[in-house]
Amino acid sequence: MQDMVDSLEASGSQIVTVAIRRLDLDNPEEKTILDYIDWDKYQILPNTAGCRSVEEALFVARLGREVTQTDFVKLEVIPDAKYLFPDPNGTLEAARQLVAEGFKVLPYIHADPVLAKNLEDVGCVTVMPLGSAIGSGQGIHTGEEIRIILENASIPVIVDAGLAVPSDAAKALEMGADAVLVNTAIAQAQDPSMMADAFRKGVEAGRQAYLAGRIPVRTEAIASSPTSDVPEPVVAN
Repeated sequence: MQDMVDSLEASGSQIVTVAIRRLDLDNPEEKTILDYIDWDKYQILPNTAGCRSVEEALFVARLGREVTQTDFVKLEVIPDAKYLFPDPNGTLEAARQLVAEGFKVLPYIHADPVLAKNLEDVGCVTVMPLGSAIGSGQGIHTGEEIRIILENASIPVIVDAGLAVPSDAAKALEMGADAVLVNTAIAQAQDPSMMADAFRKGVEAGRQAYLAGRIPVRTEAIASSPTSDVPEPVVAN
């Protein structure tokens, strides 16, 4: 747990998401991850990881609200055990019900611009499109779809899953994403706290680059050195 605490500090994170289903809530004497997190320093975001159906996700979301005393929930509905891709229909249905119950829903989704807009329309407070499969370390393979989501969204967009190195986080923020969610890349690094610090710097650099405004992409070359006042070449006879 100390690696986790040190990594959180090094990362500069403001929010920590916790899988409610994986907590041992039947034994109040047993410490859980929640006992090691400074609740005054971090916003706790319960999630529904491990839920394969709408009904399971609703139950775990309600349980998470009781445990953490927050209306925020990261919604995951994932029936696919091999690739862990989220169920779009189930996610939309569960989100609609949770919003009606007063939850502030942050749904984890494939990078589907239509689904993202539908989730915004039902009242989700953000959308969390994946960069690639959870824990795969493949980086961002859905860049074009995420750009469309960013173009159409009027709520925050958080890139979640598949990030492996700080340059992935920088790329997400450069595109205009509001944040990234990172777990495996830090937790399974040889030095988790060092990697967490590197991700913090990647996020900061990406956001600063986005605000600074990148140059446009062109097909032709444009000279970067001035051509005025350049003397004409002298040709000897």
